[in-house]
Amino acid sequence: MTDDFFLYIGIALVLLISLTLLRAIIGPTILDRILGGNVIGTKTAVLLLLIGLLYGNLSMFVDIALAYTLLNFIATLGATKFFLRRLSIHNDTPEEGQ
Repeated sequence: MTDDFFLYIGIALVLLISLTLLRAIIGPTILDRILGGNVIGTKTAVLLLLIGLLYGNLSMFVDIALAYTLLNFIATLGATKFFLRRLSIHNDTPEEGQ
């Protein structure tokens, strides 16, 4: 019974990830794309924990989810810093003089 519940939550998370992927691809600004990527990473970490509950080996999947979340955080910071230096964050055109 609880396995079915976790399975349905996992399916719902995959659907939400696909909607967020749509926002990350279509997003009108760079900030929308960065935020979409960050939200996808966070939902993927939750999905990893649900997979750990389904397989009965939660301790291994907690370690994987923590490592994935840390990499997602570092990638988001790096992308934000890159686009703050290279492009204006509110439009997709390069700044004057660069």
